[in-house]
Amino acid sequence: MQNNTKFIFVTGGVTSSLGKGIISASLAKLLQARGYTATIQKLDPYINVDPGTLNPYEHGECYVTDDGAETDLDLGHYERFLNVPTSRANNVTTGRIYQNVIEKERKGDYLGKTVQVIPHITDEIKNRIKELGKTGQFQFVITEIGGTVGDIESLPYIEAVRQLKWELGHSCMVVHLTLLPYLSTTGELKTKPTQHSVKLLLESGVQPDVLVCRSEHALNKDIRRKIALFCNVEVDAVIEARDASSIYEVPLLMEKEHLDAIVLKKLGLDNEHTTADLAQWKQFLHRLHHPKKEIKIGLIGKYVELKDSYKSISEAFVHAGAENECKVHIEWIHSENLTEENIAEKLKGLKGILVAPGFGSRGIEGKILTIKHARENNIPFLGICLGMQCAVIEFARNVLGLKDAHSREMNPATSSPVIDLLEAQKNISHMGGTMRLGAYPCHVEEGTLASKIYHESDITERHRHRYEFNNEYTKQFEAAGMVLSGVNPAAGLVEIVELKNHPFFIGVQFHPEYKSTVEKPHPLFVAFVKASMN
Repeated sequence: MQNNTKFIFVTGGVTSSLGKGIISASLAKLLQARGYTATIQKLDPYINVDPGTLNPYEHGECYVTDDGAETDLDLGHYERFLNVPTSRANNVTTGRIYQNVIEKERKGDYLGKTVQVIPHITDEIKNRIKELGKTGQFQFVITEIGGTVGDIESLPYIEAVRQLKWELGHSCMVVHLTLLPYLSTTGELKTKPTQHSVKLLLESGVQPDVLVCRSEHALNKDIRRKIALFCNVEVDAVIEARDASSIYEVPLLMEKEHLDAIVLKKLGLDNEHTTADLAQWKQFLHRLHHPKKEIKIGLIGKYVELKDSYKSISEAFVHAGAENECKVHIEWIHSENLTEENIAEKLKGLKGILVAPGFGSRGIEGKILTIKHARENNIPFLGICLGMQCAVIEFARNVLGLKDAHSREMNPATSSPVIDLLEAQKNISHMGGTMRLGAYPCHVEEGTLASKIYHESDITERHRHRYEFNNEYTKQFEAAGMVLSGVNPAAGLVEIVELKNHPFFIGVQFHPEYKSTVEKPHPLFVAFVKASMN
């Protein structure tokens, strides 16, 4: 029940990108390892209703949940750490908050009252925060507030936290993440930015209970005492967060600093008789840091300048690499830079090739050239979403001889006939419109590569795309040797394609990377890395 749920808010100060998401996920992991149930929620201060329309260069990848919500990439971290699915309730944006309030106002729900930031916007925020607690599934709801304290966009969220601290009392606390810069000229850590950050929080009426201090150097007792004195926190509640070689090290660093024990103590929960069981996590880290082999895999995409655009894919390679006791080095290759003249040189030395998802026509021909190279040179290949669609187009052009094969989305104004291998599917998405979003079932044919990978005939995977394989060409593809090994049973939509006489050639319409976690590396990535090692 909600009255048994504890609420923890994670705020950030001084600068963005300090790692609130990783600290939130690490704290949740430690509580989970002690036997508690926990979930994490992200409050994003931008006015977009969701990240679905954001360019990946703006905000990194768009992460999709089982229920079809397009969310912030931090939800990927939450799932990868906790191995617990999130939902649309786990990501809230300012745009969504205002949209809901305005819709209520238009319907007359406020009975003619003047609609204001306080109480209407803050009440909507508080309702969204408490929604996860009302499910009765979680003993802890950790809410990460995006942006930095002092940002004008974050003010309604901080005000909502202030109100909830009064309403929830001892069932609520605030963890504030801040920065301790190191000045090499004087050889010391400076606490003033942290002091100013906490002062900003106090001006909003919020007293942090725990301070997590990002730093390149260790915090000695004097530094901790100084921060505690100026920021009104206990000395043991000043937590050191040193830079780590991997984000997956952070739970162990936080355990060493007793973050979970301090949080439980402040929330009035007995923690003397429980310890965090991180045995499986430590086994993963051991395999991660002691690989027996190293390989280079090419990731071919068109947003490679910002690697967060493919965050879930790169992390899935970490999980699959550790499972295979192999270090995967990703070669980031821009598909727009690939031509028939340089393709062999650009892809030289790669043990495997992944063609990444994306939208629009830019960089498509480079992806098609890449797939042709992988197919003809027996290089293990994995195509995801648009990567699968490009594999279909490449096969049609170069094996079936359909030289005009393309998609109307990618080639809408061509002067020559378009052999439309991809067609838009209408109104089959969870959210309406023309996108398939969220989890859909897939039946895997027996005796195929996909069935050997999944070890089951009926699976569920997450989608985010508009176009589908055109079933009018099914017989032609199968006759030429392409196996349509996975199909959506309800709509008959092709989900998985593969080639028989190839070491590893598989394309999937869905996004397997969304479901890969530390505890359960995705079988497709595990099999792809294994094939690339061989």
